[in-house]
Amino acid sequence: MNETIKVHVINRGRKYLYLRAVCPDGKAIEKSSSCTTKKDANKAAGKWEAELREGRYKPASKVTWDDFWTRYDDEVMPGLADKTQSKALCVRAVAEQEMKPSRIADINASWISTFRKKLRERGCTEATIDGYVAHLSSALTRAVQWGMLRELPNLGTGSRKAKGKRSKGRHITTEEFERMLAKVPDVILHDQRNPRINRDPADSERIVESWRHYLRGLWLSGLRLGESLELYWDRDDRLRVDLSGRRPMLWIPGALQKSGKDEILPITPDFAEFLTETPPDQRRGRVFDPLRRLHAGGRLTNDRVTRLVATIGKAANVVVWTHPRTGAVKYASAHDLRRSFGFRWATRIMPAVLQRLMRHEQISTTMEFYVQINASATADAVWSAWNSDTSGDTQAQRAEITAE
Repeated sequence: MNETIKVHVINRGRKYLYLRAVCPDGKAIEKSSSCTTKKDANKAAGKWEAELREGRYKPASKVTWDDFWTRYDDEVMPGLADKTQSKALCVRAVAEQEMKPSRIADINASWISTFRKKLRERGCTEATIDGYVAHLSSALTRAVQWGMLRELPNLGTGSRKAKGKRSKGRHITTEEFERMLAKVPDVILHDQRNPRINRDPADSERIVESWRHYLRGLWLSGLRLGESLELYWDRDDRLRVDLSGRRPMLWIPGALQKSGKDEILPITPDFAEFLTETPPDQRRGRVFDPLRRLHAGGRLTNDRVTRLVATIGKAANVVVWTHPRTGAVKYASAHDLRRSFGFRWATRIMPAVLQRLMRHEQISTTMEFYVQINASATADAVWSAWNSDTSGDTQAQRAEITAE
């Protein structure tokens, strides 16, 4: 321990008072105290003095935000899964839009707290915010390993509200789904209208049918939108349908999973029947290919498909959530079709089986979002069983409750 180091408080005429220390070699170092009063600055001076004497102090890195991401792009990104790369790039873009960091050393607990606040102001849910911060934390861990950041900042928590149902959506009924199918031509053909499009009625029908086929696939499979657009008939390096065994299965290669392990999952009978409607000689390439326009080449991006499905839900007036304060409404989306799959199967199979079908990492997700919403169906079953019971002296009780 070096007892000769002493930290002094200095007024530089700026917003914050400064701290100045002279090291044993005669070199002076300064930094802002981030304090406006002499009392608080003295406390900060004492803390810094202890760090310097005990050798725990590390000066703030001068590495810029851009330099850090350049190295991250070169050394880390190539080893990440495609989906993880996309999320990391998205987090970086949002952080730059909202916070405009210049140095990697700017990222501290206060910065993270402000970042969370700005994401809330953008309308992000707490789950989305936690996901953004988690990806940022993963990147910052590398900065610590590379000596660009002294320590990983306190990430805080987004759990501001009581636990419970958090989803801004619900399952949709069969009648609502049929309404969505009926609105496909209005939405998709309107989206196609420009002078370059072939307006042959047969071409239009093919485009419409490709979208109806896609919506039916989402309804019957429970696949996430990104998964559905990367589902293949014949590729071993992608999500693939396997109809060769005793039961139809879904093959997921380890390269597409965080665990790195290959996985085979069951397909429900109704989805299997839907898949077999495709003739064997046409089972090549992607299972789903919602068309943008014929003879134009290229595929729609995931974001564009997401928006078009939501537009179809709006055209069909399928409202799945209403904001309790503002009255703003959310219309059926691709994820609500996935919820509907979970809802239909929750009353037929055990939660552990449903977890496998939905590919939830945690059984708690299955219980929270799909099993608990069947409380009304469970109540109906209980009342039906009670009303049909003729044993015991319950007739008077039934009559009394019915009268109420």
